[in-house]
Amino acid sequence: MPSNLYETDFYGWTLEQSKLLREGDFKHLDIPNLAEEIESLGKQQRQELRNRLSILIGHLLKWDYQPDKRSKSWRVTIQIQRREIENLLEDNPSLKSYLSEAIPKGYQAGVDLVRLETSLDYEDLPKTCPYTSGQLFDSDFPTDLNQA
Repeated sequence: MPSNLYETDFYGWTLEQSKLLREGDFKHLDIPNLAEEIESLGKQQRQELRNRLSILIGHLLKWDYQPDKRSKSWRVTIQIQRREIENLLEDNPSLKSYLSEAIPKGYQAGVDLVRLETSLDYEDLPKTCPYTSGQLFDSDFPTDLNQA
């Protein structure tokens, strides 16, 4: 295995590392880079949670702060994001402990989404997330979501 395969052919490196792992050839594993990539996979899951929360929160804010512009698209987006977050947490249960940190970060990105897609601005929206984690994941919240 070339020592610089990680830098020159990442895909080839991944194939080689998985082969070595399956064969139990731990002596030839690229441990430093392998550890870094495994850690990176975990960070990607955290980022996925924050991204989905930002879309969910952004659409909940639009729903609450622009009732005259509510649409099927917003409703379905809220439902999709809730389902995808639920799936993500089901597949990665330890991410639940990260929710208390992810929600405020997702809120800030959600506010940016609202500012980008509507006429609302910072002063029109709460400084912190107005939704509890229970509300974020409650399919009956807001109460008028499923009535339109």
